[in-house]
Amino acid sequence: MMKNLLATVALAMVVPTLASAQRQPVDPHWLSVDASAKTARFQLIAGLTGTNGALNFNGFADGGLTLVIPVGWTVEMDFVNHDGMLPHSAIVVAAKLPMQAAPSDPAIPRAFTVKMSEGLPPLGKDTMHFTAAPAGDYFIVCGVPGHAAAGMWIRLQISSTVTAPTMSATPPAH
Repeated sequence: MMKNLLATVALAMVVPTLASAQRQPVDPHWLSVDASAKTARFQLIAGLTGTNGALNFNGFADGGLTLVIPVGWTVEMDFVNHDGMLPHSAIVVAAKLPMQAAPSDPAIPRAFTVKMSEGLPPLGKDTMHFTAAPAGDYFIVCGVPGHAAAGMWIRLQISSTVTAPTMSATPPAH
């Protein structure tokens, strides 16, 4: 009977932890908008949390975060490598699974960080400036070989139907 009680208590402690790990919060400060200038600024943070062994953007992996930008808007994506151990980078690629082991060419001109395949060191920073076009579905992936295939990617949708940028948690693709 004591064994059952201990097992029940242990389960009661683990289940909320698992549930909260699956509900990563979306910080509204990651996205700022200047509607008159049609500019969206997004804070892209590599290795923000320990999720997926720190192979994540803003704490999300496997497409668990979606950024939606109206077509034609200017995007300023401020990248920082928050991971204290591994180099990371970012590149916008066509939305296609399975993920390439080492993405090479951006789907949108200028939509990549410096040192794309080498990665920026811990606390390294870069800013991507690009025009959100053409409309379609894309992934923002880490360009360091193996990282995107291991789940280090989020979604980017460039839409001809929305009038303002948004971001939201989405079901991860596995």
